[in-house]
Amino acid sequence: MTGKHRPVGVVIATRDRVDSLAVTLRRLLALPERPPVVVADNASSDGTRAMITERFPEVRVLALPVNRGALARNDGVRALDTPYVAFSDDDSWWAPGALSRAADLLDPRDRLAAVTARILVEPHGTEDPIVEELRNSPIPGPRWLPGPALGSFLAAATVLRTEAFRAAGGFCPRLWLGGEEELLAADLAADGWWLAYAEELTIHHRPSPVRDSTQRRTHGIRSTLWFTWLRRPAPAALRRTLHLARTVPRDRASLRAFGEAAAGLPWVLRERTVLPPDVEARLKLLEHTQRHSRARRYTG
Repeated sequence: MTGKHRPVGVVIATRDRVDSLAVTLRRLLALPERPPVVVADNASSDGTRAMITERFPEVRVLALPVNRGALARNDGVRALDTPYVAFSDDDSWWAPGALSRAADLLDPRDRLAAVTARILVEPHGTEDPIVEELRNSPIPGPRWLPGPALGSFLAAATVLRTEAFRAAGGFCPRLWLGGEEELLAADLAADGWWLAYAEELTIHHRPSPVRDSTQRRTHGIRSTLWFTWLRRPAPAALRRTLHLARTVPRDRASLRAFGEAAAGLPWVLRERTVLPPDVEARLKLLEHTQRHSRARRYTG
């Protein structure tokens, strides 16, 4: 994309990963699309804000006073005025041309909310295991989709229609971090939007060594349970709950996840809204893949 017409903005939520973020920003700002970039900083204490101000003055920084987790992405989207928004993590970056091609895919398809890219794991450029699942999604979709229909998406590998994101309320404040995409994707589908995988788009991911995998697992299990109880009919919710209880590691982190999920039952029951039958039918098609996935293991 050349000239001043830049339809895709990029939002990065970060916390205390100054070195990875610097690499990501350098790569994003070198893209031919020249996308506007917003960094929503979750109260970092490692000099993140000073680094951006000094080295990347063209990047807008949202200095959040507390760690808002995934909700920082909501703040980032509010700061943009582009029709489409691409999310990156502070350790992932879009390939040259991917953002302009994503806009080309979204422009003529007014019921397409999001396109998810092929993920290459660096430094060796190997495909992330989740790509095979995206490529072989069993969900039937309309013929006008640019690729397989999806039941959910990965935020750090997806370009979304800003209008659809905002209308659905963005990422749910209740979930904070972990599994937040699944709930938003289901609500988008319930509103008549479609999600698709686009093989021609590429994003690179070099996992940061600065991560708390145990905490991420706890949040992931908890949020999966909350989503299941919030949106799935009783039989499906029971199936997924029992499957998780049988298959997650039997340790304190898993016990804490189930405990936090149970503590949220009062608000879950108050806010429970079962998905329309057509959307539930799509999610049911994904259950076999979820049970046997190599990319969805609750480990760490």
